[in-house]
Formats: sequence, C-alpha cells, structure tokens
Amino acid sequence: MSSSPLLRTHEPPHEPTGELDKSTSILRDKLVRFFSTRAFHYSVLLLVALDVGCMFADIVISLETCDRKTPKADTALEAFKHVSLVFSTLFMLELLASVWAFRTAYFKSKFHMFDAAIIVVSFIFEISLQGVEEEVASLIVILRLLRVVKIVDEISVGAEAQMSDLEQRLELLEKENSGLREELRRRRPAT
Repeated sequence: MSSSPLLRTHEPPHEPTGELDKSTSILRDKLVRFFSTRAFHYSVLLLVALDVGCMFADIVISLETCDRKTPKADTALEAFKHVSLVFSTLFMLELLASVWAFRTAYFKSKFHMFDAAIIVVSFIFEISLQGVEEEVASLIVILRLLRVVKIVDEISVGAEAQMSDLEQRLELLEKENSGLREELRRRRPAT
C-alpha cells in the first residue's frame, strides 16, 4: 500500500476540454486507481523492507570491517551504495508520480508531507554527497530509516480497510440474523 493509501477517492478538479487534456485526465485517473490498489501498496511495502534490509546489511558489513578492509567488503559496500541510490530514485519517482496523479490532495495528509520530505532530502543527500565524509552520509541512513514509519502506515491502512470490510459484513450478518429470528418467531405456534 504506497504513499497514497490515504487518497482513495479522486475527484477531477475540472472537466477536460482538449484532446491532450482528456488524455492527461485518463492517465491521471488510471494512476490514481493503480496507486490505490493493494498490490501497489504491498509492492511499496516490499521495496521499503528491502531498502531497510540493505541498509542494515551495509551497517553490519561496515561495522565488521571497520578495522580491516577487504576487497570483498569494499565491493559489497560499493554495491550497497548503488542499490541505495536505486531505491532512492524509485521512491523519488513514486513520489513524483503520486503528486502528479493526486495533485494537491496528496499533501492533505501530514504523513504524506513527512514521507515526501524524507524522500526528497534523502535523494538530494544521496546525489550530492557522493564521496563526501561518512559522518554526513550516516544522516542519509537515519533519514531513510524513518521510512520504516511508512511500513507502519501501510500496515495500519491495510488493517483499517480490512476492519471496514469486516464491519460491513458483520452488519449484514446481524441484519440477516435479526430477520431469521423474526421469521422463526412468526413460525412458532403460539402457546
């Protein structure tokens, strides 16, 4: 459940007039529907979890080899640096597409503003701090670990949707049960 779980409804601000405007509106609506699917949200959850896992692996390798550098460790750390950049880029693209699809409605959620700030700042640091001091680079790790908040949000949104479905089902079953009890009372002979 992506950065758009809080944006289930989409109301176009105006009716499209030109052909390009209609095409844009259709694409925007398709993106909104796609970003609102469970499959997309679970995909983002998986990406965040993989990103966090890679960060932890990077930290463990760095801690294990801080005294003794080895070619294998250096290669692994370099690979994790590239993987980190790929994840940051993917999250940045997801953010840009979400903002384009949902427009200003995307920022009605404080969580989305927080998440967007983390993504943008992390991406800027990731790009601009190539080869700069490791102490400053640790700030990137801290910022990206804040994306764990996204996992918690995605899980809560999924649980909320599931709870809503269960509440509706319970309500229907209670009505059905009430109707069956009433029918049973009518069919019983009076004593």
